[in-house]
Amino acid sequence: MRIGGFQKFSLSDFPGCPAAIVFTQGCNFRCPFCHNGDLIPESPNDGLLIPEEYVLSYLDSRAGKLDGLVVTGGEPTMQEGLAPFLRRVREIGYRTKIDTNGSRPDVIARLISEDLVDFISMDVKAPPRLYDRLTGVSAPIDDITRSIELLSLSGIEHEFRTTRVSALLSDDEMDGVAGMIPDGSTFKLQTFNPSRAFDRSLRAADTARR
Repeated sequence: MRIGGFQKFSLSDFPGCPAAIVFTQGCNFRCPFCHNGDLIPESPNDGLLIPEEYVLSYLDSRAGKLDGLVVTGGEPTMQEGLAPFLRRVREIGYRTKIDTNGSRPDVIARLISEDLVDFISMDVKAPPRLYDRLTGVSAPIDDITRSIELLSLSGIEHEFRTTRVSALLSDDEMDGVAGMIPDGSTFKLQTFNPSRAFDRSLRAADTARR
């Protein structure tokens, strides 16, 4: 696992579960509104990664006080060591949650089938025809659609989330996103933080409005 950041406590990232957060290093998307741009490259700017053993040792020391671990990013499903890492976390006694962009449904399916994850949050960026614009890459929309269906039928706790960026998505386009969410699944809107946007023009646009 390439770990670019570690937050030792959160009450807001894992519903109903006091948790620590691991931020994986590296993402296959280049979303212009991303607020974790430092985690997009495979290696951090300072070249320093957090050792897995440090995280696991901390979790072991907090067993009984913390209940869960969130693995976010970056994009966790890009990490070859994700499944073994989650297995070790569960052996300590923690519940686990991952945040994903849904681009690797085979990895998601493996985590579910091997009972390595309790909760999955998937970001749905845009209606299909706008996915390339909102991700900054040639987006694998078929894989994303597969992940949406997979989660909706998985039986595990999950939610779909969209960051509403008014400069990039109109009200009608947001309705298109909502139409992608299966009945029975939770759909949440996330607040856009322009001050840290990966695309600096979005930061400038926010400053100009003040």
